[in-house]
Amino acid sequence: MTDAHMGDAGTAGASGSFEELVAAAAEAPVDGWDFGWLAGRATEERPSWGFQRLLGERLAGPGVTASLDIQTGGGEVLAGVPVLPPVAAATESWPPNLARATELLRPRGVVVVADPDEPPLPFADAAFDLVSSRHPATVWWAEIARVLRPGGGYLAQHVGPASVWELVEFFLGPQPAAARLRHPADEAAAAGAAGLDVVDLRAERLRMEFHDIGAVVWFLRKVIWIVPGFTVAGQYERLRALDARIRAEGPFVAHSARTLIEARKP
Repeated sequence: MTDAHMGDAGTAGASGSFEELVAAAAEAPVDGWDFGWLAGRATEERPSWGFQRLLGERLAGPGVTASLDIQTGGGEVLAGVPVLPPVAAATESWPPNLARATELLRPRGVVVVADPDEPPLPFADAAFDLVSSRHPATVWWAEIARVLRPGGGYLAQHVGPASVWELVEFFLGPQPAAARLRHPADEAAAAGAAGLDVVDLRAERLRMEFHDIGAVVWFLRKVIWIVPGFTVAGQYERLRALDARIRAEGPFVAHSARTLIEARKP
């Protein structure tokens, strides 16, 4: 999700019956990585560090002449930075996102490459001064280190452990074994094992509010790893229960987890 996708505080959600809200959310497009459909229906606090601003500063920095954005989604984050280096590439695996990213980034001179998000990356050793990623589904540290030149850097915002866990466990029940996945300390250790020096590591948990059941349905359709295999039919009874809860008690509150990690290749 983008840092600004879920609207401002104070939203009240959409009106309508359970069936109307669910039907609208089930039909709404979910391609790209824009969360504008949730405006007025859900909110999420933003990380204090401002990833897009940081990325723009690094890309405009001295010595950055070639960059790679991994798992760029629809390209929205990279497209929003003010200055790009002379050589810029991005990878993405999902065809709808590929089309959107190409539309946004090609006018900026960025080459968007179809890549299955599995090693190896389709680039030569030491090809880039900066590798970036925002919310990668998988992180192949050895490949990141390989394509970085000596002295190059990796800047990323990762999804942290137990992110949106309140929603996960509402639908799937307790998931204690999975709650530690993506822990910042584990990610820093994996970066170090790949030969990278971690120079910045920060983590925050950020309040999210879902103001109607349609917002939940659309979110789970878009962010497919929150409740794997989610369908309205498969989760109909739980959706009914959550709709009743939101109508009786107000917005469903969850917390996203975000990790900022910056590393250098010696």
